[in-house]
Amino acid sequence: MHKILKIALAVFGLIGAILWFQLPSADAPASEAVNSTAMSLMFTITYLLLAVAVVSSFIFAFKKLFSTKESLKKALFSIGGFLALVLVSYIAASGTDIDLTAMADNGNPTTEGTVKNIGMGLNMFFLLTIIAVALMVIPGIKRFFTK
Repeated sequence: MHKILKIALAVFGLIGAILWFQLPSADAPASEAVNSTAMSLMFTITYLLLAVAVVSSFIFAFKKLFSTKESLKKALFSIGGFLALVLVSYIAASGTDIDLTAMADNGNPTTEGTVKNIGMGLNMFFLLTIIAVALMVIPGIKRFFTK
């Protein structure tokens, strides 16, 4: 299987190199470059390789996830914790932080729900950043005091 994968990647690399040399020159108009067959084929190969990478990563992740009860339990606790953070972030967001009429006057019509969702996203970012920093700093502090 490993040998087949190497051969397939070499073939895709060779096709990509051939298509690279068939791309329009830098002096070509943008409309010609966009409609170039070589460009379209290179994008198709890119999408194909990306799809293979995504599908294979999902397959191996789910295979590992469902291999033992402990890993599934740990994943469910993590998902539950993440959903709890989403709920706390949504509750903490007010949605009335800005003047909606001023936004509409600037050409950005928004609703209170949109502002609340943006606030939730910011709150999630801040909470996850605090958690990540704490998970990096606390073990270092523990090691410092235990030695």
